[in-house]
Amino acid sequence: MTHDYKRNGTTTLFAALNVLEGKVIGRCMLRHRHEEFIRFLNAIEAEVPKHKAIHVILDNYATHKHPAVLAWLARHKRFTFHFTPTSCSWLNAVEGYFAKLSKQRLKRGVFRSVVELQSAIKRFIEQTNQMPKPFLWTADPHKIIAAVKRGHQLLDSIH
Repeated sequence: MTHDYKRNGTTTLFAALNVLEGKVIGRCMLRHRHEEFIRFLNAIEAEVPKHKAIHVILDNYATHKHPAVLAWLARHKRFTFHFTPTSCSWLNAVEGYFAKLSKQRLKRGVFRSVVELQSAIKRFIEQTNQMPKPFLWTADPHKIIAAVKRGHQLLDSIH
């Protein structure tokens, strides 16, 4: 940031990445509370074909475990939440998408209002959804399993 950088507001981006197709459902909202998260879940519900099960991989953010969210989940049987440990690699695909958004659309952008920022994000999502690329897992599962085993051995030796 330069010395004369001026922030003209922020937004919260909720995003759901379909790893098989590479498409994103995204919504910008002013806050990141359980109310906004439920609105986003309703948007997913409306956009995903009714016959499909929806598995949502989430971090352990408190908003995702709020009683109102869990009550919503109980009423929407095709949704299954999977909570990941902090910094879990399951979130790499979404973090990669956010990095691409930041680098290609936001980093050098000038946004004079939150509305301009949200419009830029919405255009980016629309453009990437026109030619989506599925998420490809390139890590060798044998190396991952070996690393987990080494970690367990180390922990067991400490206790």
